[in-house]
Amino acid sequence: MGGVFGAVSKDNCTNDLFFGIDYHSHLGTRRGGMVVHNETGFHRSIHNIENAPFRTKFERELDELQGNMGIGCISDNEPQPLIVKSHIGSFAITTVGIINNIDELAELSFKNGFTHFLEMSGGKLNPTELIASLINQKDSIVEGIKYVQELVDGSMTMLILTDEGIYAARDKLGRTPLIIGKKDNAQCVAFESFSYLNLGYKDEHELGPAEIDFITADKYEVIQKPSDKMKICSFLWIYYGYPTSTYEGINVEQMRYKCGDMLARRDNVETDIVAGVPDSGIAHAIGYANRSGIPFARPFIKYTPTWPRSFMPVHQSQRNLIAKMKLIPVDALIRNKSMLLIDDSIVRGTQLGETTEFLYQSGAKEVHIRPACPPLLFGCKYLNFSRSKSELDLITRRIILRREGKCTPELLEEYSNPDSKKYEELLEEIRKELNFTTLRYHRLDDMIESIGLPEECLCTYCWNGKE
Repeated sequence: MGGVFGAVSKDNCTNDLFFGIDYHSHLGTRRGGMVVHNETGFHRSIHNIENAPFRTKFERELDELQGNMGIGCISDNEPQPLIVKSHIGSFAITTVGIINNIDELAELSFKNGFTHFLEMSGGKLNPTELIASLINQKDSIVEGIKYVQELVDGSMTMLILTDEGIYAARDKLGRTPLIIGKKDNAQCVAFESFSYLNLGYKDEHELGPAEIDFITADKYEVIQKPSDKMKICSFLWIYYGYPTSTYEGINVEQMRYKCGDMLARRDNVETDIVAGVPDSGIAHAIGYANRSGIPFARPFIKYTPTWPRSFMPVHQSQRNLIAKMKLIPVDALIRNKSMLLIDDSIVRGTQLGETTEFLYQSGAKEVHIRPACPPLLFGCKYLNFSRSKSELDLITRRIILRREGKCTPELLEEYSNPDSKKYEELLEEIRKELNFTTLRYHRLDDMIESIGLPEECLCTYCWNGKE
């Protein structure tokens, strides 16, 4: 995935920029970067943060990165921000999103006179560099941003730092958020709304889909008004959004309480405790416990001093091992207990299956699983937050293919219907394969109600394949 943050101040903004970016560390673990602007121009630093937190790599450089304007990012993909010099002036750019038609757009850039791109490891292009090249094909930054919004298949939210201020542009359908904060003599813009609260900023304005704003220390100006159509990612609330953040007026933690509440309303299982898989499953479990009356407990604790972040290494085998190493059992809360366990989702099933086995080995009598979202049937093609290489990485797809020999749109629609026989059969296959005592997913209609936005404003592609 990734997160972005920018600040413009009448004074030095370096500390605000540094801490604002650091507050996005839950969104990625590969690269971190920041650019500041002062009287001598742009100054940049980028570091690999796979083996160390963002702040430990950058805090020694803060004296050299002084300026009254800056942008930065946490990236799970490419090195950024980039500094660009072109016919429309010098600027720095950072982005978050995914480009599905990246090869097609690269060819378009070549045809329009762009001579080359620097390859990243594995022969891949840097998406942020490609976006910069597309912007430079127009006569102004604003025209270039609009051009990008028209061309990109996927999503692309960006911050562009110039000599005068910051252009902030939310992706065409608002799949990712972008919010402006304000305090005396300064303004900021962020993916995560909580990232600026402890820095003294207050909520000022949330950009709408495709909206383009220009931000200075005194004010923001709407350059392009928001479009009427929005498809914000539902997973923001279910999984990867931070609990203290709010998107479209809906707080993540509060939504998760509602999600657990609605799961409990449809359930009748009797257990000794309700627990959540740290971290995102905990709030869902609290909501379930509050509604059901079953005590909430923490039968295992996440060990954070050395493994603080939720997004872990690139290789699945390493992630499985680290997920296991992070969870420390509390024997007194597990042994001879029946428990209901809520996780944000089941993707491959590997980690939750191992967690369940770990609970049985620790003496649990029963492990009832309640994912906080419906069965995942489609790999995301709109945001870069999934590491899955194929939809067959999804446990649902593997089971459907095993049962049917194919995965046609008609079959997938039937398997996604919580009132169908095939849906019930799919859940039973998952339950047996992962050794759960019982399994019941959150229904899509209940999940949408838990969020509280109109269905047409939410992207639910992962669950029903509808664009």
